[in-house]
Amino acid sequence: MTNLLGLSIDELNSVAGNLGMPRFAGKQMAEWIYKKHIRHISEMTNISLTNRTLLANEYTIGIGGAIDEQRSTDGTIKYLFPTASGKRVETVYIPDRDRATLCVSSQVGCKMNCLFCQTGKQGFEGQLTTADILNQIYSLPEFDKLTNIVFMGQGEPMDNIDAVLRATEILTADWGFGWSPRRITVSTVGIRHHLKRFLDESECHIAISLHSPIPEQRATLMPAEKGMGIRETIELLRQYDFSHQRRLSFEYIVFDGVNDTTTHAREIIRLLKGLDCRINLIRFHKIPNVDLQGVDDKRMENLRDYLTNHGIFTTIRASRGQDIYAACGLLNTKRQNTKSKDTHN
Repeated sequence: MTNLLGLSIDELNSVAGNLGMPRFAGKQMAEWIYKKHIRHISEMTNISLTNRTLLANEYTIGIGGAIDEQRSTDGTIKYLFPTASGKRVETVYIPDRDRATLCVSSQVGCKMNCLFCQTGKQGFEGQLTTADILNQIYSLPEFDKLTNIVFMGQGEPMDNIDAVLRATEILTADWGFGWSPRRITVSTVGIRHHLKRFLDESECHIAISLHSPIPEQRATLMPAEKGMGIRETIELLRQYDFSHQRRLSFEYIVFDGVNDTTTHAREIIRLLKGLDCRINLIRFHKIPNVDLQGVDDKRMENLRDYLTNHGIFTTIRASRGQDIYAACGLLNTKRQNTKSKDTHN
C-alpha cells in the first residue's frame, strides 16, 4: 500500500487521474488529509463510494499513532513513533503557557556524531520519509494545540534534505497544512550545497549549531566542521536577508571550561559581526562516557549579558524534559530499535 500522506497536490491529482477519478478529487484528498486530518479513506465523504473503494485498494493515509509516551514533571511529553522502515523515532511536545512547540525528528539516529549528543552516539540507522516526518505532527494527540515546530529532534535535517523540504512545503502550502513558515525552525550543523538549497527553497527559520566560534575547537566537538566549516557557513548566510520576518539563530551549548570564556564570547562577536541574528544558549545535559560538564546559571547569565551588551541578542533556552531524557541532545532510540528488530526476527 502507498501512503497518501506526504504527497503534493500534483501527485494527488495524478493518483486521481490514474484511478480514473475526476481530477478535482486530488484537491479533495488534499483537503481531507491536510486540512481535516482524517484517519481513514472512508471518511472522504464527498468522494463517491466507488472511488473511495478504488483508492483504498491501493492507498492508505499512512499514519501511525505513538506507540509509547513519557511525561515529565514540567509538562513535556516524549512520544515514540513508528516509521515505515520498522524503526522508532522520538518526538518531544513542549507546552509553555500560550505556546506549544513540537520537536520533530528527521532521521533515525544521526551521522554527524557530535561529541555531546546522544543521538550521535546511536549512529545512523536510516532516513525518515516525508510521511514519517509528517506523521509525528499529524498523529500527535495535541495537534490542535501546536503553535510551533522545530526540526531539532533526532538526525541532521540537511542530511535528509529532500524529505525535509517536501515536509516543510506541505506544512506551509495553501493546499497543505497552511502554516506560516515563521512557525517552523529547521536546525543544522551546516552541510555544503544542502544548506544553500534549503535557504533558496524554503522560507522557514534557520538555526545553526555553533557551539564554538573557533574552527579547530568546533571540529573536536562537531566532526561536521571538517566538511563545511563555520566560517564558510557564515559567508553563505551573509548572502541572505534576515532583517525582516525570517529569523537566523545560532545554537550554543555551554560547556564548563571549554567554550564559556570571554575569549570565546569575543570570537563569537567577531564571527557574527554584521549578521542579523540571535544566539540561544543551551544548558548541557550530561551523557555517558563524555568528559564534558555544564555551567551554573550565573555563568550562563554572564555570557548572555556580555553578548547582548555587544550587540547580539542572546537568550538562555529553558531546559525541558530532562527527567525523561527529552532535553536537548538526549534523544536516542537505539534500544527501542534493537528491541523491535528482535521482536520481528
